[in-house]
Amino acid sequence: MLELFIAVLASLFSVVNPMGAVPVFLALTPSHTKAERNKTAFHTSLYFALILLTFFFAGTLILSFFGISINAMRIAGGLVILSSGYTLLSGNFTESRINKKVRNEALEKDDISFAPMAMPMLSGPGSISLLIGLYAENPLLEHRTVIAIVIVFLALIVYLILKSAPYLYKLLGEAGLKAMTRIMGFIVMAIGVQYVIGGVVQLVTAMV
Repeated sequence: MLELFIAVLASLFSVVNPMGAVPVFLALTPSHTKAERNKTAFHTSLYFALILLTFFFAGTLILSFFGISINAMRIAGGLVILSSGYTLLSGNFTESRINKKVRNEALEKDDISFAPMAMPMLSGPGSISLLIGLYAENPLLEHRTVIAIVIVFLALIVYLILKSAPYLYKLLGEAGLKAMTRIMGFIVMAIGVQYVIGGVVQLVTAMV
């Protein structure tokens, strides 16, 4: 169980990349007080957990409704994760998740916790497809419970990172955060490749 917890946490943390959200969070809350930032960080982490838990438990039902096989989802999800990893590696993480128009709209909003922070900044297609795949790969209730706990635990990590965003930015700086993002990008690309290969192998095996 502990191995599953660590493996899922490492994979999901890499795909979500909460450290990459630090500059965006600060840029979208320039006039917020410390208390307001903490409140926004809490709401963001709460929405983040609810979104991922919803897709984790209902993802296979959504696939069934649209007639999409789990192997097709693995391949498509792997390609999305691979693309996300390449974006992280090239240093264009923020631009790929939130464009200038969305950022300008967010600056005019009173609450940015759901959009654009929780979605699409943190819970995007990559993390959602990863969780749907994990749900299918782990049919046992105890395994799915562990993964659900990982999602809640990661939401807590997101909250602590966003709450500490000003200090992390001062400590690491723009260069440090980008360096960490590039490292995450390499790991995410490897996860994407693994998902594509796994999907193709399962698809070929099912056809033989």
